[in-house]
Amino acid sequence: MKQRLAVIVSGLGGMEGNGERLLHHVSLEAFDASLCVLAQRPRFHDHEHVLREANAFLFITGTYWDSWSSYLQRFLEEATPSEATEIWLGKPAAIWVTAHSVGGKGVLSRLQGVLSTFGVLIPPMTGIVITKASELAARHAPEASEDFFTSRDLEISLHNLAQALEPKPAYRAWDVERGDPMQRWVP
Repeated sequence: MKQRLAVIVSGLGGMEGNGERLLHHVSLEAFDASLCVLAQRPRFHDHEHVLREANAFLFITGTYWDSWSSYLQRFLEEATPSEATEIWLGKPAAIWVTAHSVGGKGVLSRLQGVLSTFGVLIPPMTGIVITKASELAARHAPEASEDFFTSRDLEISLHNLAQALEPKPAYRAWDVERGDPMQRWVP
């Protein structure tokens, strides 16, 4: 039986935005996935039954003025009474953030903190920030892409999310630049 995954698409573009496009880079076939599109139905209670039945979560948001979307903000505010209940407690989550160039890492870290407070488990290497800048760098300077999250890392995020549901997880790591981290790269 497939694990039930609630995919919370919270970008302002809904199913027409950059966050939704990330789903085209992965296969969700390992899961019984249900989409919760906050641009269409922004209220927490509209999705509570899906969240309650889910075994895992995938949150997708854009970066708006150094924060997540206003849809996700409202959703989290309305979800606050469910904090530390069976809806969230011990269920793993992956988080994908999109951004044009900067601000996404702060959004990711803060959202991981909020979800952890809700009782959600954050497995290793499931939080990713995909930026327009990193995608362009990966296309034009592949040797530099080891230092950036790119859409190729999304499958690893989903793999680790699925592994968090296993009795003995076999997590995978994405590529990182293993050379000299102190190297000078500014000309």
